[in-house]
Amino acid sequence: MLYTTTQAADHATKWRRFGTGTPATVTPAAIRKWASRGHLDPAGLDDQGHPLYALVDIARAEKATRKRALRLVGVGAH
Repeated sequence: MLYTTTQAADHATKWRRFGTGTPATVTPAAIRKWASRGHLDPAGLDDQGHPLYALVDIARAEKATRKRALRLVGVGAH
């Protein structure tokens, strides 16, 4: 199954919150940024040509970006 940018953000938010215990949110804009920076490659396109993402790729991108994101909001900076 492939996921839209909004759905990808929802999944990444759940993982981030579960993995860190913080109320961190991954936005659709963050998903687009991950894609533009090469952390997340589209696995396909929808009927309107918008990118779709595989669940495993979303998970990898969330994990790859988690440490930096948490550092930016001051979690684990001690």
